[in-house]
Formats: sequence, C-alpha cells, structure tokens
Amino acid sequence: MTPLTPSTERGRILARLGQLIEMPADDLAAGAPLLAEELLALGEAILEDWLHAHGATPTDGGVEGFRLLALHRQGARGEPSFNACRETCRELVYYRNLIRLEPTHEDLARRVRLAAMVAHHLALFVGGKLEVAGLGTFCCSSRALRQQDTAATDMNA
Repeated sequence: MTPLTPSTERGRILARLGQLIEMPADDLAAGAPLLAEELLALGEAILEDWLHAHGATPTDGGVEGFRLLALHRQGARGEPSFNACRETCRELVYYRNLIRLEPTHEDLARRVRLAAMVAHHLALFVGGKLEVAGLGTFCCSSRALRQQDTAATDMNA
C-alpha cells in the first residue's frame, strides 16, 4: 500500500468519521464491537499524522494498555498546548471500553455515535494544530482559525 500524505489521510479519516456519525442506529449497534476498534485505530492514525508532520516515528508502545494514549503522550512532548486533546483521547478510550464491555446495552448505537463524534473532534483539533501552532494553548477553541478565515475573507472582499 502506498503511504498517504498527511492531508490525504486526514481527509480520508474525516470522511469515514462523517459516515459513522450519520450511520443509522441499527447499523451502528450491529457493528459496534468492530466499529469501536476502528474508531480507536482512527484516533491512532490522527495522532500518527501529527507525529509524522513533526518528524517523529510513532511509538508502538502503550500507556494504560492503549497505544492511543502513548501516541498522545509522545505528541505532547515539547508541545504543551497539545495536552488540550488529552481528555479527548481518554474519552475515545472510555467509549471504546463501554462499547466492548456492554455489547447489549440499550444505548449501544448512541455510544458508537458519540465515540465517532469524539474522534471527529480529535481530527479537527489535530488538523487545526497542524495549521495554527498555538491552537489549544488555552483550550481546543478554533479562534485562531476563525481569525485566519476572517482575515482571508476581508482580503477577498
């Protein structure tokens, strides 16, 4: 398989997450265990994109049993504002665990959809951080991106 460029990979991930968010509840519930693992893998791919963009080789290790958390720890070294997505990564792990540990729960489809939304948020945050280095200094707000868009719009007016 040919490696994808980070922007191509991000686009593929965002498209897949959009599909999952819009998927009918019955389909989410039927595929929940596999989708939970896919969402965790997509989260890892998002953080791998960050690490590759910064010239780092993503770890194969784990933190608390999860590679996603190890990748986050690696990505935050030397970049304190990257810690803004730590809880997002932990929340993705949390939903994966809920889905896997309670596969017959009445809210199973909702949990899968929420996990997809959390992964989508992670993808947008990391993508934004790649565009605007200071994003996340105070929170995961996209203020810097909005200001950039406003400036571009003003110049085109």
